[in-house]
Formats: sequence, structure tokens, C-alpha cells
Amino acid sequence: MTDPSPPSRNDPKKIVSWCLYDWANSAFTTLVVTFVYATYFTRYFAPDENAGTALWSRGIVISSLLIAIAAPILGAVADRGGARRRYLIAATLTCVFATTLLTFISPVAPNAAVTALTVFVVANVAFEIGIVFYNSFLPALVTPERIGRVSGYGWGLGYFGGLVCLVVGLLGFVGLLGEPWLGLSTEGGFNVRATNLLVAGWMLLFSLPMLLFVRDPVRPKGRVDLRGALADLKHTVQQLGRFREVVKFLIARLIYNDGIITVFAFGGIYAAGTFDMSFTEVMVFGIALNVAAGTGALLFGIVDDKLGGKKTILLSLGALVVAAAVAVLAPNRTWLWIAGIAIGVFVGPNQSASRSLMGRFVPARHQTEFFGFFAFSGKATAFMGPLLLGVLSGAFGQRVGISTVILFFVLGAALLMTVSESGGIEAARVADATEPIAEHQ
Repeated sequence: MTDPSPPSRNDPKKIVSWCLYDWANSAFTTLVVTFVYATYFTRYFAPDENAGTALWSRGIVISSLLIAIAAPILGAVADRGGARRRYLIAATLTCVFATTLLTFISPVAPNAAVTALTVFVVANVAFEIGIVFYNSFLPALVTPERIGRVSGYGWGLGYFGGLVCLVVGLLGFVGLLGEPWLGLSTEGGFNVRATNLLVAGWMLLFSLPMLLFVRDPVRPKGRVDLRGALADLKHTVQQLGRFREVVKFLIARLIYNDGIITVFAFGGIYAAGTFDMSFTEVMVFGIALNVAAGTGALLFGIVDDKLGGKKTILLSLGALVVAAAVAVLAPNRTWLWIAGIAIGVFVGPNQSASRSLMGRFVPARHQTEFFGFFAFSGKATAFMGPLLLGVLSGAFGQRVGISTVILFFVLGAALLMTVSESGGIEAARVADATEPIAEHQ
């Protein structure tokens, strides 16, 4: 028995509500972390862009460390308390509030850079912790034979939601093709900072269906017990031998995900530096890559359900190796575009299938805790790819530097091949039979 009161699965209303949360939260990563606010910060909160980039990178690193530490702990707390939805609401509202505050921190205010970075770190950590709680709902929402496509629907909608919000932000707030909408002041770049209001409102509006309609299984709620949660976490770590496939999978993901992080962090830099693309051309290239990734995630969900998560990830990694090699050897922009679109098409399914495979491996009692470890595997060594790329680019040029992603994809695939998907699913089934959720309330 896995849960005394399991929620109804494959409920269209709940699935749509769950997927819309991906549509909602991707606005934060697209506008705040990647395209708009990050660029604004590096240009206006420091004496020059190099200093601004260094400061922003510190904020990203601090966020990643905090997320890596906090995600498994808070996951265990949520599992023990039996109230993931409450934690998801708290994380979402914290991110919305902190993102709103970024709008009103002027770069000319005293200690502006430190204040803005601190608020950004709070928003980013809350965003990523919210993803842990959000992901942990997936195994209970759908039956195993549909988990791949639903994960793909969510991931694909996330890409498109972020892009739609970006277009609104660039046209209506930044004023890319004219004056900002609603008479927004451009003094001190307020209209650019106001895109944070757009992100906060977007997140709040489109996350409401998830927060209102998707609930935890009906069972007695436990209290917030940090000591007990830490004990549970320690017990899980001590019992990792029971979940060998999860451990092997997370180590493999830790490696190949570094390659994906590096592609997204440096793809635009490579396009500009090696192929002399302008800022506008890089933006169009990045948008096209994201459209391809969203389309790939949507289409490959069914493949995931047919072949299984492991085979889908391996297929995507093989294609990414080929596409990355084409990008490294590309003689002109046309070949770079071909490689970029191919990378996008297979990055989406890779990320979506990684989430669905984890969903197949998690026992009901530890759903949020295990997705905390999933978050840990995405953050713990996220510096490795950019660091290696930077060192080799400095010594041998950008083409050699960007080729490092191939190493991460190949090594990650080799490690993933040792994972038994059926073994991981069986381990979760045995854990559910021997550790019913009610025992730890």
C-alpha cells in the first residue's frame, strides 16, 4: 500500500493546473535570470559590465549553494508534515514578493548592488525550492504509463510561457519597438526594472490553478518538525543502498546536466564571439532555441512513455553529442543555426524525461525529499561546465571551450547506461509496501 488516500490520477483539470505552473514560473528564469534583469543589473549596478557580470555570477553561485543544501532538507520537512501544497504556496508567494521588490531597487540607491543581489538570491532560492514541491506532485497526478507525456507537456508549456512573457516584456515594458506601454517612466531604466512586476503578476496569475486545485492526499497533517525531518533525511542517506538506481541516475544527471547548463549559459556568447552575431541576432537565436526545446519536450513525451525515461534520455544525449559537434565544427552561421535548433529539440526531452524518470523512482513516502535530491543534482556541480569551458576558451579559443559540453554528455550517458529503470521502479514499490506514509506522521 502506497497511500491510504491516494488522489485520483489522470484528472484532466489537475493535470492542466499542474502544467500551467510550468507556464507560470518560467517567466522568472527567462526574464529575471537570463535575458532582461540579469543584463540590466550587469550594466547599471556596477562600474562596468565586467564587474557587473562578476557580481551577478556571485549571486547565482550563492543561490545554487543554498538550493543544493536546502532542497533535500525542506523536501524531508514537507514529506514529514504531509503538506506540500502549503510549502509550495509559501515558496511561490516568496518568489513573487521578492521579484516585485526588485522593481523598486534603483541602481543609484545606497548599497544598491548588495541589496538587489540579496533580494534576487531570496527570489531565486524560493523559485527553485518551489520547483521541488511542484515536481513532487507529478507521480501522484498521473499513472506511470502517462508520466512521460505529462512531464513533457509541462516542460514544453514552460518554454513557451517564458517566451510569451519575454515578448510582452520586451515590447510593452522595455519598448523594443517603440514607447513602453501604460506610460511607464524610462528614467533610470525603471521601465526595464518594471518587467519584474510583469513576472510577479504572471507567476501569481498562472500558478493559481495549481495552488487552488491540486492538493495533497487526504491524511492527517503532521507538524513542522525540522529535527524529525533531519532524522528522516539521515535515515534515507543511510539506506541509499536500497535505492541504488536513484543514486546512479542522480550522479549521471549531475554530469550531463552540467553540459546543458553550459550550453544555455554560453551559447549566446559563442554565437557572438565566434560568428560575430549582433545582440539582436543572439536574442533571436536564443528564442529559436527555446522554441525548439519546448516543441521537443511536447513531442517526445509520448516517446518517453513508450520507450521509458532512460532510453529517451540516452537518445537525447546521443543527439546532443552530434549537434554539439556540428556547432563546434560549424564553418558558418547556417550550420550554427542547424546545430542550435537540433540542440534545442533534444534538450527539452532530456530535461522532461529526467523529471519523469525520477518520478518513476520515488517512493510515495519520500516524494518531495527525493525531488530535493533531484534539485541538488542540478545545482551541486553546476560550476564545473562553465569553469572548464572558461579555462579552455582562454587557452585555446571558444571552439575548443564549447567542445567541453560533449565530454559532459558522453560521460553522463555512460553513467546512465548503468542504471536499471525496472530496478529503480521495483525499489520504489518495495519501499511503498514496507514504509507506508502513515507510519511517519
